[in-house]
Amino acid sequence: MGVLDLACFAVVMATGVVSVGVGDQGLGVLSGALLWTAVAAYAVLVAVTGWRAVACRSGLWAELTDPRRAFGSFTFVAGTDVLGTRLAAAGQERIALALLAIGCLGWLVLGYLVPAAVLRDRADRPGPVGADGTWFLWTVAVQSVAVLAATLEPVSPGLRSALAPAAIVSWAVGVFLYAVTGVLVAVRLLFRPPRPEDLTPPYWVAMGATAITALAGARLVRMTDAPAIETVRGAAAASVVFWAFGTWLIPALVAAEWWRHVTHRIPLRYDTALWSIVFPLGMYGVASRDLGRAERFPLMRLIGDGAMWVALAVWGLTFAAMLVHLARGPRGTPSAGV
Repeated sequence: MGVLDLACFAVVMATGVVSVGVGDQGLGVLSGALLWTAVAAYAVLVAVTGWRAVACRSGLWAELTDPRRAFGSFTFVAGTDVLGTRLAAAGQERIALALLAIGCLGWLVLGYLVPAAVLRDRADRPGPVGADGTWFLWTVAVQSVAVLAATLEPVSPGLRSALAPAAIVSWAVGVFLYAVTGVLVAVRLLFRPPRPEDLTPPYWVAMGATAITALAGARLVRMTDAPAIETVRGAAAASVVFWAFGTWLIPALVAAEWWRHVTHRIPLRYDTALWSIVFPLGMYGVASRDLGRAERFPLMRLIGDGAMWVALAVWGLTFAAMLVHLARGPRGTPSAGV
């Protein structure tokens, strides 16, 4: 994943969610610094992506029809909404509402365009070709809409009748998409067992998708005027299940990294795909704390505290590696695809 790929918005997702998490820990200055870092990265990447859409349309379309890269475009939606969630926590509700509108529009366009483009003309290929960890970004994107809508609902009295249904519908769609994506990725792994070089960092998004689904469910419970209270109660219960499954996935993902880098000695070099590890860790920490509060589960909150410190440390290491990589310029190792 390179600087011109749509999936580069993963850096905004990761930085934004870590900012939310450390802010919840009471580290206001650090959270603010991370927020401004996310804002700067978002502005630069929007400008670069806009330029690419105008100057390199053929390359952009080729990426949107490549099953190995197309779902990375959903990082734009998730990055927009995660940034909006952090700004809402800072009291910037109007900016957050604008970002929610952008995120919803992006989801409506990409949510139909990407699957249609990937599936077109692939009837002659057996199995879900290209299904990998990036496909879980489909779920992450729509759940990020649910999280931001549910976050804004209590502080936007005039828009509650729109925000509450949007949050509930987005959460429900996200649950369905996670099930669909999980089946497709599992079939693909059975159809073609992964090699060490195939287990790239974006497989961590499978865990990140469970975490953001759990977070969205926790935020639904806190809405002021939910139009379907039974659905909200179901979301709370399902969120605990998603959180538990995501927790179960973490040792497997760590084992996969060990198998890849220690057993098979694939070098660990900086690649922007590494932000796909930072985001799930940060989201797991935030979701654990939110869900622990909603369900009055102290152990879950304690786990969330520990996860946030891990996410902050991994963010720092990844950010430092990125700066070194950028300082080396052309001499750096070319980044691999997501």
